[in-house]
Parts: sequence; structure tokens; C-alpha cells
Amino acid sequence: MKKLLPIVFLLLGLAAGGAAGWFLQPHPEPESHAAQTPAEGHAATAADGAHDGAAATGHYAPAPENTETIRMPNQFVVPLIDEGRVRAMVVIGLALELEAGHDYSLTQNEPRLRAVFLQLLFDHANLGGFEGMFTSGEALLGLRRTLREAARAEIGPHLHDVLITELLRQES
Repeated sequence: MKKLLPIVFLLLGLAAGGAAGWFLQPHPEPESHAAQTPAEGHAATAADGAHDGAAATGHYAPAPENTETIRMPNQFVVPLIDEGRVRAMVVIGLALELEAGHDYSLTQNEPRLRAVFLQLLFDHANLGGFEGMFTSGEALLGLRRTLREAARAEIGPHLHDVLITELLRQES
């Protein structure tokens, strides 16, 4: 009986691990969404503003016809703090994609928008968003989505997207 117990535990562990792997596997994209033509996918993302097509592929969605890109004048510097010490710095350049003919003035509203973006970038850094493979498409999508939602709250529906134009991490 003493020799049989480790074998039983081994089999139970293998079964539990296999079951956990099966239940936690990533689910494939539904066929109806994947079967859309690029024009249909773009129309759906433009209509709801959520960029689901971009989220599925991990890439930027194409800009609508009438957009204007406004580059934020200065980069954002985000410290990565570990045990009370700055161990790395992340430098990020951003640009805004706005509908042509918008009435948004970056010169008047830049300080508020920068404050909102900096708070979100600090939160992202504190949650470990700039650790590991932080430049992968999936990793940046969450950050872009958060920045886009915050910018829409400040700017309004004229905003199409927030583009990450530069990204650098410098270790101390």
C-alpha cells in the first residue's frame, strides 16, 4: 500500500493538470468575426469605436478616410520603481488621430490631456505593464485601448485612435 500511494498521487496530478490545461486553453476566434472582409471589419470598428478588429489581430486598425494626426509635442517619461528605487525609465511618444475638421485645440488642452495620459501610464507601469514582452501587439493593445478611452472622455467623439509613435525602455 505504501508503494501504491505515490503512483495514485502521480496519476491524480497528471489528470488534474491535463484537465486544467484543457479548460484554460485559449478559445479560437468565432468564425463569423474572422470571416468578415476587411471592409466589413473596418465598418464594424468605425461604427462602435471599440476597434474589435484591431484587438483580434493585435495591430492598428486602418484610419478612416478623413483623419488628421496630431503628434503630442513632448514624450512621456514613466519611471519603473522597484523597492523604492527607479530601476528603469520608459519613454513613450504619442499621437492623436482625429476626424478632419475637428474643433479640438491641443495647445489649449494639452496640460489636462498630458496629466490624464501620465496617470494612466503610471498605473500601467505599477501593474507591471512594462515588464517582460511589453512590446508585443497584445500587450500594447490594452494600453492603447485605455489611452483611447481616456482621450475620448477628454476630447470627445472626434478622436479615432491614440497612436504609440515611440517606445523606449532604458535600464538604470
